[in-house]
Amino acid sequence: MSIKEITEKIIFQFSIISNKDRPFIVGIDGLSGAGKTTLVKEIKQELNKNNVDTVVFHIDDHIVERNKRYETGHEEWYEFYYLQWDVNNLTTDFFERLHNRCHNISLSFYDKFTDSTSTKQMTVAADSIVLIEGVFLQRKEWRGFYDFTIFIDCPRELRYERVLNRDSYIGDLQDRLNKYERRYWPGEQHYLDTEKPISNADLVYDV
Repeated sequence: MSIKEITEKIIFQFSIISNKDRPFIVGIDGLSGAGKTTLVKEIKQELNKNNVDTVVFHIDDHIVERNKRYETGHEEWYEFYYLQWDVNNLTTDFFERLHNRCHNISLSFYDKFTDSTSTKQMTVAADSIVLIEGVFLQRKEWRGFYDFTIFIDCPRELRYERVLNRDSYIGDLQDRLNKYERRYWPGEQHYLDTEKPISNADLVYDV
């Protein structure tokens, strides 16, 4: 399926919703290295060509400080899945407000250079399409807020190659492999096993 075809599906779903007084919320889900950021950029470009007001949110911009998600006494996969984000605050301050026609949103943004968060005010027009991109988007706390969900189904070997070549900030190749094996990949497997994001998505985009 082409980017243009995906965009046409989104625009069609947007056109038939009954609630026109709030944004149309699209979740673009996928595991690490699946290509979520690239897909979101391409969809936004297509939407803009169709004169659709589009706002993009990256869920990784809204993680918590390191001391809340590292060395907590829990296993590392648990920290990644359950503690990386303040799920409750994002539910009430972001998802519920978007869904309940609140066009002014206060969101906490994480700064990796200072390991701190700061609050920014965001305005989202009622007639816009909101693209939310990130991992674990279809967790049970958030699934009901989307009007349309896309899951990027990318082969494991390709995802693993991408992240191991990409994430040099972790250390050398062995350091990256060790961290993914301890933290990220088990957390993602837990997500696949418990939330079934592929079968629950409205559209599966095969890479």
